[in-house]
Amino acid sequence: MKARTIAISCLLAGCAPSISPDTYSVGQVGSVNRAVEGVIISARPVQIDRNTGAGGAAGAGIGAAGGSAIGSSTEGSIAAAIAGAVVGGIAGAAAERAVNKADGVEYVVRTTNGALLTIVQGGEALAVNDPVIVMYGSPARLIRNPSAKP
Repeated sequence: MKARTIAISCLLAGCAPSISPDTYSVGQVGSVNRAVEGVIISARPVQIDRNTGAGGAAGAGIGAAGGSAIGSSTEGSIAAAIAGAVVGGIAGAAAERAVNKADGVEYVVRTTNGALLTIVQGGEALAVNDPVIVMYGSPARLIRNPSAKP
């Protein structure tokens, strides 16, 4: 059971979406996004939950397959498969929760036109009063403003 949980955890870690502003998907390459300059006025640490539900589904599937091999009759195999699916689903969901937590930061940015924007992201930590560029899109990103005067 422990080996199965580790295997599911490894699979789920590969499925977790990136929360870094430095990572782009193939579909985002070459796209044009609107951007505005601003200054960070607040930054607070937050937990990012990257659960997708894949852990529970994978665990249920593995548990059902393993459980179905236990019963000595058709009815026994079905009951064992159901029990295996429930236990596997619970274990898979727990493994996914453990693997897919990440530290992030919630930023509040005041743009040059006075608007307030919030964004949560992982990666490099920015500080209050840092000049930044807010890049609109999916996902939105917050990066240091390289042209700002110190």
